[in-house]
Amino acid sequence: MTYDRLVCASCAAPVSEGRCPVCRANRERLQQENPFAALTPAALIALLVVLVAAVALLAAHQTA
Repeated sequence: MTYDRLVCASCAAPVSEGRCPVCRANRERLQQENPFAALTPAALIALLVVLVAAVALLAAHQTA
C-alpha cells in the first residue's frame, strides 16, 4: 500500500507530508515495513513495463 493517499486521523493531512508527530511516526513505520511503499502506482507500472521488456528481450535472444 502506498502511503501517499493515507490521511492522518490527528491532523487530517496526508501522512506523506508528515505535518504532525503521528504522521511522521506512521510514515517511518510504513517505510520500514515495506520499502516499496514510497513508490507511486505510476512508478510500479513503469517498473513492470521494464521487467516485461527485459523478459521479452531475453526470450528473443534465446530463440535466435
